Parts: sequence; structure tokens; C-alpha cells
Amino acid sequence: MLLGVIADDFTGASDIANTIAKGLPGQGGLRTVQYLGLPSAAADAEVEAGVIALKSRSIDAAVAVEQSLDALKWLLDQGCEQIVFKYCSTFDSTPAGNIGPVAEALANALAVKGVIACPAFPGAGRTVYQGHLFVKDRLLDESGLENHPLNPMIDADIRRWLRLQTVSDVGHVDIATVHDGAPAIVAALRRHGEANRALVIVDAITDDDLVAIGRAAAPDRLITGGSGIAVGLAANFIERGLARGTVAGALPVDGLEAILAGSCSGATREQVEIHSRNHPTLAIDVTGVMEGKVTASELTSFLLANRGRAPLVYSSGTPHEVRAIQSRFGRENVAATLDGLFAETARHLVSAGIKRLVVAGGETSGAVVSALDLGALAIGPEIDPGVPVLLSKGDQPVALVLKSGNFGAPNFFTKALERLAGR
Repeated sequence: MLLGVIADDFTGASDIANTIAKGLPGQGGLRTVQYLGLPSAAADAEVEAGVIALKSRSIDAAVAVEQSLDALKWLLDQGCEQIVFKYCSTFDSTPAGNIGPVAEALANALAVKGVIACPAFPGAGRTVYQGHLFVKDRLLDESGLENHPLNPMIDADIRRWLRLQTVSDVGHVDIATVHDGAPAIVAALRRHGEANRALVIVDAITDDDLVAIGRAAAPDRLITGGSGIAVGLAANFIERGLARGTVAGALPVDGLEAILAGSCSGATREQVEIHSRNHPTLAIDVTGVMEGKVTASELTSFLLANRGRAPLVYSSGTPHEVRAIQSRFGRENVAATLDGLFAETARHLVSAGIKRLVVAGGETSGAVVSALDLGALAIGPEIDPGVPVLLSKGDQPVALVLKSGNFGAPNFFTKALERLAGR
């Protein structure tokens, strides 16, 4: 294994696994496997990049650090030359963490400073300019992410946000330096490291910027960022002759399908509305769930009764609706209860023969795949930027799509089911 990734949620892990497996056009990527949680055995010999998916984004920071350091040890034991700490391209976190504490702990464990921190993912509309994070043409705190139910992003200045989470100061490499190329980036990062700054926000507004940053990072032991930070990393190993470059092929799976949507993002709500025009769709009564009146058995019955028609169940709501439910029942309680509901539903579905499953929402995806305990996943073709097809191993494979809330085109659910079928 050459490249190891520690991802703080399951959709983010799929996102960066897709980026690494795809690589640069005409060159291909690395043979990549996504692990659902910390593996209990060594990696297969042919794996060139291993992505460990943790569910550490919104848990206690100390626990997130412990889990991440355990993942680091396993990856180093596999021989990884380079480690990436992958977090959300919208920098989902609170003033207490968990991005800063985990990144600093990894940097300390590897004895490095001047570490790149770049959440940019231009393909999904995330860019960093003058240390500020944009979602398309809006600053982060004006993009709707300020209404995130778990990690409301209320400051687009991610240097300032990260400084709240870290012990050491946070540096910045501006876009002009990035445009000067890899040597200029390397020199700037070295200066920040000499100033005892563990983490350095690096501007990026195009994929070319990310390729330049990737080239600058070629000798680095640790990099942090969104999935975009990995755009050029596979090329470093391929050009050194350590990997041949591969292209992910279709991973079709026959069988019935279902869609579970737990994200409250604007993109997912639009995707649900469009899908509902032509397919059976059930809105989950969250109050009923919290009062014990709505169960996983009811959701499973609806989905199985509409098998073959791309049925969908969802808990997505407007920011106002979400705040009202959280105010009544408690934010953490609501999140944990819904995660449990989706997890139990997914177990029922797979036991009943569902072979193709699309899941929307990072926390929802984490709950579902943890419940299914599928182990390592092969990476298939990309559906939309940042979202690949995933396939479990074994005699009865399950094909999955794990979508971050804000990712995907309006007709994403239809496209995803087509890709799962190999079309």
C-alpha cells in the first residue's frame, strides 16, 4: 500500500476513494479499496491505496483523535508512504473540532509541520480564496451550510475557524503562490513549518491548482483536505514507477433497489422532489419516529411493496422544520434515533434480498454501512463528481452509493440506479 487515507465519514471516504481511483485523465489512478471502519486484518497485496472510513466527524474530539491514530497505525503497518486526513469540502466542524484536533494529532504522531489543509473541490463548487471557503458563488456561511443540523458553518474564514480548534497557529498560502507552481508552494509551506505552524490553509480555485498542490505534496508524509486534495496524488506514485495506473470499470449488480435519504441539504431535498414525480416516495414522520409510532418495519414494508419501482423513503426537512424537531426532542437524540431507524431499515432490506442501495447523507450513510458490516468495498465508476459506485465482496455482493447531502445532479437518484445496474 502506497497511499493511506483516514476519512471522518463514510460518504467522504467514497468521495476521495473515487478521486484516487480515477486519477488524472489519460493516466488512471491507484488500485483503491474503501474499508468500513478500522480493518481487523492486513490489506490484500494488490491494494495501492486504502481508505479507512470512520464515523468521527461529529463525535467527541478526544474519541475522534483516538480512532484516527488507530487508523494511522494500521495504514503505516501496511507500508503507506503518505497519509491523507480527509474531511468535508464544506469543512463541517464546530469551534471544538474535530478537524483541528485530529489533524494536529496526526501531525504530531508523524513529527511534521507546515501541513497542507485544503478543503477545495472545484468539481463540486467548493473553492478556497484568500483563506475563505466558497460553495459555488456564495461564501460558506451564506450557502445554506449555516443551517447544518449538526455542524452549522457560520464563518467562511476557515483560517479563523481552524484557529479555534488548534493549539498552534494556522498559516495561509495564497492563490498567487499556488499559481507560481509547486516549488513556490513548497517554499511557503516550509516557512510556515519553521514558524511552528502545524496546519496551513492553501487556496485553490481550479483542478489545476489542486494538481500543483499535489505535486508540491509529493514528499509529504501528511496532507489534509477534502477529496479534491487527492486529484494529483496518484500521479506522483505512477510517475515514480511505483504504480501502473488503472481505471475503475463497471460493477453491475442484478437485483432490486431502494433509496434511503437522511440528508436535509437543499440539493438532496431537490433530488427527492424530482424523484417523487415518477417513483413511490414516503416522507418519514420524524415526530412519529421520536414518539415510537413509526418503525423500521413500516419503512421496509413500503420499500418492499414497491420493489422494482425505485422506491425512496426520506427524513429530509427544511431548516425551519429541522430546528423545530431538534428543539422539541434534542439535536443529538433526533440524529441518533434517525440513524438507528435507517440502519435497521437497511438490515431488513438486505435480508429481504435488496441488492442495490442508494443512501443520501453522511451521517445516514455511516449508520447504514456500519449496520450492514460489509467490510472492504471495491470502487467502481463515478456517477457524479465525488460519488462512485461501491461493491462489497463475497458470494452475495451488495452494490452501494453513498452520497454526501449537497452532492449530485437534480436527477441523481435515477442516474445512481442506472450505474448500479451497469448502464
